[in-house]
Amino acid sequence: MKALTEGPLLWYLDRSSGLLTMLLLTLSTVLGVLSTRGRAGRRVPAFVTQNLHRNISLLAVSLLVLHLVTSVAHEFVDIRWWNVFVPFGSPYEPLLVGMGAVAVDLILLVVITSLLRDRLQHGHWRLIHATSYLAWAVGSVHGFFLGTDTAHRPWSTVTLACVGVVAISALFRLVVLAKPELERVR
Repeated sequence: MKALTEGPLLWYLDRSSGLLTMLLLTLSTVLGVLSTRGRAGRRVPAFVTQNLHRNISLLAVSLLVLHLVTSVAHEFVDIRWWNVFVPFGSPYEPLLVGMGAVAVDLILLVVITSLLRDRLQHGHWRLIHATSYLAWAVGSVHGFFLGTDTAHRPWSTVTLACVGVVAISALFRLVVLAKPELERVR
């Protein structure tokens, strides 16, 4: 087991699972932004986009768990299991690891409340679910600035592209999808 934690395999799994988590959470965020209200259901039924959003989110959470386990397991840096959940206490890059912990805590809150959705008032669930946008943003900052790969152009380009895609989808929702709702209110 020691050979596994000292070698580069866990470090590579840590970095790649973090990047894949970022990509899947971005896709999930975009689907969430575009499938809420607006004109969902005109071309693609709402249950299709909602199920796709849910399944991609579950896959992203699974990869996030892999990222957390490998972050703690490899010995390249000193990250303890509690640093995954308790923000800003890590001896290694406390601010950036802490931002990752905040993102994890928010995602955990969204997952738990989504599992309990039938027992919550819809407005309360929706408000809590909206914190996933904050989790995505904080996680993006964590991924962009933390680690040795951040200095490499491909890594930072992927993160910036993810930010751009989410920004464009949010703008699209505000400008195009919200227009029929605004006209109906008038």
